[in-house]
Amino acid sequence: MNLKHEKLNGYLILQICEERIDAHNSVELKETVLKLIEQGEINIVVKLDQVRFIDSSGLGALLSGFKNAAARSGKLVLSNIQNQVLSMFELTRLNRVFEIYADISDVLSDSD
Repeated sequence: MNLKHEKLNGYLILQICEERIDAHNSVELKETVLKLIEQGEINIVVKLDQVRFIDSSGLGALLSGFKNAAARSGKLVLSNIQNQVLSMFELTRLNRVFEIYADISDVLSDSD
């Protein structure tokens, strides 16, 4: 899985550079997020602007990261979601669980 990350304003920005998050790569995403959290990165923004499709295993990987960050008094939020991916969050009602921001700048300004 092609992932990039950088620190910005106290957040770890995790850019997913894939068009799909599905059974083929969701395990790697889950393991990467858990590893980052274990290393102390408990405030994570997952930037999804390149993702055009997500299935239940992808949603599960993100939910796992959300729960693990919350267990350490941190948070995992989502930004830059394309409409077709956002519809999956709405369909599963996970949009009520995750903080979802239209743009990364909204997350960073919200933390000030």
